[in-house]
Amino acid sequence: MGAFFFALHREGLSLWYLSLVLVAIGLFLGTLVLGTWWIALIILLAMTIIYLLSRKRRHKARLPKPRILLFLIISGVCVLYSLSTNYIFNNLLEDRHRNRIDIVLGRVEDNQGVGYNINQSVIAVGSGGFVGKGLLEGTQTQGGFVPEQETDFIFSAIGEEWGFIGASLVIILFMSLCYRLIIMAERQKNQFARIYGYSVAGIFFIHFFVNIGMVLGLLPTVGIPLPFMSYGGSGLWGFTILLFIFVKLDGHRMSYEH
Repeated sequence: MGAFFFALHREGLSLWYLSLVLVAIGLFLGTLVLGTWWIALIILLAMTIIYLLSRKRRHKARLPKPRILLFLIISGVCVLYSLSTNYIFNNLLEDRHRNRIDIVLGRVEDNQGVGYNINQSVIAVGSGGFVGKGLLEGTQTQGGFVPEQETDFIFSAIGEEWGFIGASLVIILFMSLCYRLIIMAERQKNQFARIYGYSVAGIFFIHFFVNIGMVLGLLPTVGIPLPFMSYGGSGLWGFTILLFIFVKLDGHRMSYEH
């Protein structure tokens, strides 16, 4: 669902909503790593600094002083949210969710159990070095040590066999595709076509970002494919239909202009 933020922001949704989501995620993960009291101290310190800087800037611009009550309310809400993190983590999330988050945050090391997939994937990508071991020459992937390497963890095979150069090329190609989709969406005369184009770009970017982040051990394991590279007919059909509907919409725009 977060993929559609691109389209919503283009149509007028404020960046404050994205900022709130990022702050909430940051507080949640920070509390799990550092603990509630450290996060509460950081929140109070950060809000104090922001208040003083805002007061100084408003004084120079001869504007009314910022209301300290507002900063206290924001600080209180953030602290209360931090205090509820452990309850949310332990009671609302399932065991598999908690285990995957713990592995990424380094709270738990289980390379032979829950963390096996990510650990083997990181080993495979790292063993590729700068230029890779060559097509179908990867010892980790060809030996079957990386689970789901044809689907969710396909990028580990790319990193091992093609190395840093090949993995970077794949990332550049995906970023270029997303950029091209945004350029095409921006030049649409029809609002529906523009919204659809931004939505397609957002879907491709989220899949690309989350999948590669998962393979590199930067994000929890999530079962989503890498577009046009992961094995699977339904994913290939879905991404292709998404893309070529937009190509058809862009074709109508060009025909109207001529």
